[in-house]
Amino acid sequence: MIQQLGQVMIYVDNQDAAKSFWTEKVGFTVRSEENNAQFRMIEIAPTSNAETSFVLQNKQMVAQMEPNLNLGTPSIMFFTDTIESLYEEFKAKEITVGDLVEIPSG
Repeated sequence: MIQQLGQVMIYVDNQDAAKSFWTEKVGFTVRSEENNAQFRMIEIAPTSNAETSFVLQNKQMVAQMEPNLNLGTPSIMFFTDTIESLYEEFKAKEITVGDLVEIPSG
């Protein structure tokens, strides 16, 4: 069962410019920022304890990692405690799903 809308992935050409816009102009706060050899991810939200956040992703890097992903629109990440059963339920309902993957932050 989906418990909440957790994150919205926003694919941007310039993560630093997007971060500046959302924090300096809109007033969001940076909740986390990861930068490793594979990717850079900046999580921002209206407040530090907001339930839903935006994740600013590098559009070119994501395109290399996931060439079939539509980068023209944001991606939505739902949160659940039962990912394996939800994944199987979606497949049984013929919802297109990719492989389950584990990323460093969760």
